[in-house]
Amino acid sequence: MISILLAGAISMVLTLLGTRWAISILKRRGYGQEIRDDGPTSHHTKRGTPTMGGTVFITATIIGYFAAKILTQRPPSASAVLLLFLFAGMGAVGFLDDFIKIVRQRSLGLRSKAKLAGQTIVAVAFAVLALQFPDERGQRPASPFISFIRDIEWLHLVPVLVVVWILLLLAGMSNGVNLADGLDGLATGASMMVFGAYTLICVWQSNQSCKTMAEARCYEVRDPLDLAVVAAALTGALFGFLWWNASPAKIFMGDTGSLSLGGAVAGFAVLTRTELLVLVLGGLFVIITASVILQVSYFKLTKRLYGVGRRIFRIAPLQHHFEMLGWEQVNVVIRFWIISGLCVAMGLGLFYAEWVAG
Repeated sequence: MISILLAGAISMVLTLLGTRWAISILKRRGYGQEIRDDGPTSHHTKRGTPTMGGTVFITATIIGYFAAKILTQRPPSASAVLLLFLFAGMGAVGFLDDFIKIVRQRSLGLRSKAKLAGQTIVAVAFAVLALQFPDERGQRPASPFISFIRDIEWLHLVPVLVVVWILLLLAGMSNGVNLADGLDGLATGASMMVFGAYTLICVWQSNQSCKTMAEARCYEVRDPLDLAVVAAALTGALFGFLWWNASPAKIFMGDTGSLSLGGAVAGFAVLTRTELLVLVLGGLFVIITASVILQVSYFKLTKRLYGVGRRIFRIAPLQHHFEMLGWEQVNVVIRFWIISGLCVAMGLGLFYAEWVAG
C-alpha cells in the first residue's frame, strides 16, 4: 500500500512541476497546436498553445512507479512492466503524429495507415508478450479467455485470436480517448477517473487473490497489487497535468497523451480480466466514439440513397456538437465529466455486485 501512495504522490509532484517547465520550453521552440478549420470557431484562439504535454505525464508515471519500487525495495512485476511498455509505446506513436503536425504546420500528422500501423505494432508486441511470463502458479499477465469481470469460460480463444482481440480492444480505446481530447481538460479528467477506479479494482483483486485465498470468488490476476501502483501513478500524474490543462488550457496533451492513455486503459482491462467491463468504466469514450461512427455511417448512407449526405449531429465528435449548439466549453467539459463519473460508478458497482453475488 505504501508503494501505491508513493507512486501517486511522486507522479503528481513531478507533473505539477514538470508541466510548467515543459510549457516554457515548448513555447520557446514554437511547438504549438494546429487547429482544424472545420471545428468550432472558438477553438481558433487556441492555435499555438503548447502541445505534446503527454510526454510529461508519461515520464512522470514511469519515474513515479520505479521510484516507489526502489523506495520500498520491491521488484517490478511482469504485468506492470508490460503495461508501462504499452503506455509508452502508444505515446511514441502519438509523439510522431504530434511532431509531424508541428513541423509541417497542419492539423493532421501521421497518415491514417501509418498511425494504425504504429498502433498495431505496439499492440501486437504487448499481446504476444502478455501471453508469456507465467508465475509460480502458471498464471500469465493476459488470459486466453474473453473477460467481463472474470474470465468467461466458454469464450476461450486460440492464441492468434487472443492477439486479434487485444489489438481490437487497444485500437478502439486508444482512438476513443483520442477523439475525446477535443476540449480543455475533458480527456484528462475522464481518464483520471478511470485510472482511479482501476486503483480500487486492483487493490480489491489483490486482497481477494487466489494466491492468498482458496475461494470460488477469488481473482486469477497475476500481479494486481503492482498494477494498482501503476494505476495510482497514472492518477497522480493526471491530477498534476489537469492543473495546467483545465480551461483555459496552458498546454495540450496531444496525440502523445491521448493515445498513451487509451492504450493504458485497454491494458488494464486485459491484465485485470475486465475487458468488457471497461466499456462501462470508459463509457464516455465509448459514447464519443459511437457518435463519430454514427455520423460517418449516416452521412455515407444518405449520400448513397439521396445523393446528398445528411448528418445526425452538427459536428462530430459529440462534445463539439454541443459547442455548436451554443454551450460554453466549460459547461460541456463539466457535464461530460459527470457522465464519465456516472459510468465509473456504474462499473465499480457492477464489479462489487458480482463479488457479493458470488
